[in-house]
Amino acid sequence: MKVSSFLQTCTLILVSHGQTIPDEKVKTVSSRSVNPCCFYPCQHIGICVRSGMDGYECDCTRTGYYGENCTIPEFWTRVREHLKPKPDLLHYILTHFHWLWDIINATRLRDWLMRIVLTARSDLIPSPPTYNSKYGYLNWESYYNTTYYTRILPPVPEDCPTPMGVKGKTKLPDVELLVQRFMVRQTFKPDPQGTNLMFAFFAQHFTHQFFKTHNRMGLGFTKALGHGVDAGHIYGDNLVRQLNLRLLKDGKLKYQLLNGEMYPPTEAEAKVNMSYPPTVPPEHRLAIGQEVFGLLPGLSMYATLWLREHNRICDILLREHPTWDDEQLFQTARLIVIGETIRIVIEDYVQHLSGYLLDLKFDPELLFNSRFQYQNRISLEFNHLYHWHPLMPDSFHIDGDEIQYSQFIFNTSILTHYGVETLVEAFSKQHAGQVGGGKNIHPVIIKVTAGVIRESRQLRVQPFNEYRKRFNLEPYASFFELTENAEIARELEELYGDIDALEFYPGLLLEKTRPGAIFGESMVEMGAPFSLKGLLGNPICSPEYWKPSTFGGQTGFNLVNSASLERLVCLNTKRCPYVAFKVPSQSHTDKSEL
Repeated sequence: MKVSSFLQTCTLILVSHGQTIPDEKVKTVSSRSVNPCCFYPCQHIGICVRSGMDGYECDCTRTGYYGENCTIPEFWTRVREHLKPKPDLLHYILTHFHWLWDIINATRLRDWLMRIVLTARSDLIPSPPTYNSKYGYLNWESYYNTTYYTRILPPVPEDCPTPMGVKGKTKLPDVELLVQRFMVRQTFKPDPQGTNLMFAFFAQHFTHQFFKTHNRMGLGFTKALGHGVDAGHIYGDNLVRQLNLRLLKDGKLKYQLLNGEMYPPTEAEAKVNMSYPPTVPPEHRLAIGQEVFGLLPGLSMYATLWLREHNRICDILLREHPTWDDEQLFQTARLIVIGETIRIVIEDYVQHLSGYLLDLKFDPELLFNSRFQYQNRISLEFNHLYHWHPLMPDSFHIDGDEIQYSQFIFNTSILTHYGVETLVEAFSKQHAGQVGGGKNIHPVIIKVTAGVIRESRQLRVQPFNEYRKRFNLEPYASFFELTENAEIARELEELYGDIDALEFYPGLLLEKTRPGAIFGESMVEMGAPFSLKGLLGNPICSPEYWKPSTFGGQTGFNLVNSASLERLVCLNTKRCPYVAFKVPSQSHTDKSEL
């Protein structure tokens, strides 16, 4: 319904999850020239469309709500909201009552619940994509131009009186002040879930196939045009790079043998550009699909494991299909690697991250009778959300040696000196940091955190509370409710002036964590939909692809269906070390490793 006067706008009932925002909250701006959409008046994913100079209308189509601001629930919406448990209650149920989950995991109830988890999470992500950093409204360019990250919420309108809309101060806090006061580590806080560095490096390695910001083109652009799990971090993000990394025989990738073991080739052998500083000698400049993976030995370790796995798969396929040429062997092995990756992510990585007692299951057939689109577009918000720098420790403990960052960064000789097995075991036994709660980012990498905040400001990312509402979470009413730390809450109040002006990424990092958990509520409830939609939206999960013939027959299909983190490591090393995403429960209590 159209509202023609801005004076009426200031007296509208702005509702968030059924609660009225008092008039005094919206009377801070009196100029008739203010864009009424700066007030974010349209609730429950309603779309604000400005009309005239000071009017707007909310498009409530298919939101389940109606009224001027999409605040009145339809009958079935009211029923669903009444029956739906709060996220924290649901999380508590999923992480307690072992006896109940033992029964569920042994029955078909597991499949039924898994289907609900997948559809409920994935439905929160719009498909096809909607906005991007150039357009705050639907248009063909936002859909068609894959060089942009998509956006879940449109940018803050450019003509708003404050950077976050109408709330808060006219100038955001100094970035350096923010990161130094609230984010820099004072004392290392290990994750209470027992997350280890094997998990931390997997997270970096896995996500950098689709998080490849292309700032040379401008903010909000990406080089990862596959927008999902395409294994571009293994094979390269373009055909020229891929061909230079390939052996062009038996489907395999190029490699070198060191002490009888397979490692990535050097830059000179593969003729691909990597991001090494000039001080790295030629023999240590390993050539990998993702050009930045020489940065950390943990990334080079995973690159080596997947190189070995790809070539191992090619040997299996060649025995099964001796008539296949190099191209078919390579392409089929790549599909198998993509399938193995998705299974490991869901059944090992997400399983650990969630803390759920429900055994998560990778089974694309669960969605075959559901409404589901097999496509994905990586969003800017997902990129920002996934900057989990607090995971990184103060130093690295490998085979009795303590290695500082100055010796660790861009040092691929650590990989070849210790070997894959030793690194896997060391990283599996060393604690990673707790991500949520603030004050846990090592000073060496704090500049990256500051960069994320600056980028979000330039791209006009909406306030944290608006994203809370977008993902069906109650907006926080105060900074203390956000942090449960009186001192931090007071300082944030001084800097931002209003909880509704808190920025997206700082809100995620400073939110109180769930009891005994690595994250706060928002990181989980916002991150899970992006992750699951991206994983299950992969083409190999579609009815057209998900069949044995796609993977070279039943043998290849079995490789996908039996994949695990442990098998990835133990089938590609001489001995099987301790490998998991969680530190061992009964050992390594030495403080030097915590």
